[in-house]
Amino acid sequence: MNTISDTQFPVTHTDAEWRALLTPEQYDVLRGHGTERPGTCALNYEHRRGAFTCAGCGQKLFVSGTKFDSRTGWPSFNDPIEGSVATSVDRSLGMIRIEAHCSQCGGHLGHVFEDGPPPTGLRYCINGAAMNFEPE
Repeated sequence: MNTISDTQFPVTHTDAEWRALLTPEQYDVLRGHGTERPGTCALNYEHRRGAFTCAGCGQKLFVSGTKFDSRTGWPSFNDPIEGSVATSVDRSLGMIRIEAHCSQCGGHLGHVFEDGPPPTGLRYCINGAAMNFEPE
């Protein structure tokens, strides 16, 4: 697994440009590796057919058919669109977790856990502030 700092991404901006492009909450999550409070994001309750895209660069990350209710307070998915999500090891908070990033801009999305439903058994626990929704 690569470290996120070693990766060159197709979409890059200066810090000032990111701050101008994103809301303060989006910037905190995508660029500052922040986490929104559970249950506060409208996308957690989004049930229409469509795609969830990166709020930083617009890349499609997940389709609605892979979203499930994990009862964690964050939108959860069991499978990203192929090639859309990169991962790295996160050693913050005194534990080892797998961090999920947009493969196009490197924005922090959330974390991946091995307690999801079949067929992957994975739970991509994603900050809603890191995404937008495009209805079908």
